[in-house]
Amino acid sequence: MTTEGVTPVGRGRAKAKQIKVARKLKYYSPDTDLNRLQEELGADSRQSGPSDPYDDEPDYSDYADKYNVDDDDEYDEK
Repeated sequence: MTTEGVTPVGRGRAKAKQIKVARKLKYYSPDTDLNRLQEELGADSRQSGPSDPYDDEPDYSDYADKYNVDDDDEYDEK
């Protein structure tokens, strides 16, 4: 399909443009302002999470002491 006076642009030029854009995106690394990003995400730098994820669980050590029965004595006596 050729029109007089106009040469069609082939796939080669479009593909080259796509490759150029892809390379630019791949290798372009802007300077990232991490402090600004932290503010945008709403993270509070003064408040840190608990260091141990199990800190907020109840303490069951009292129950362990209360109900820890040594059943081996029953089998030792014959």
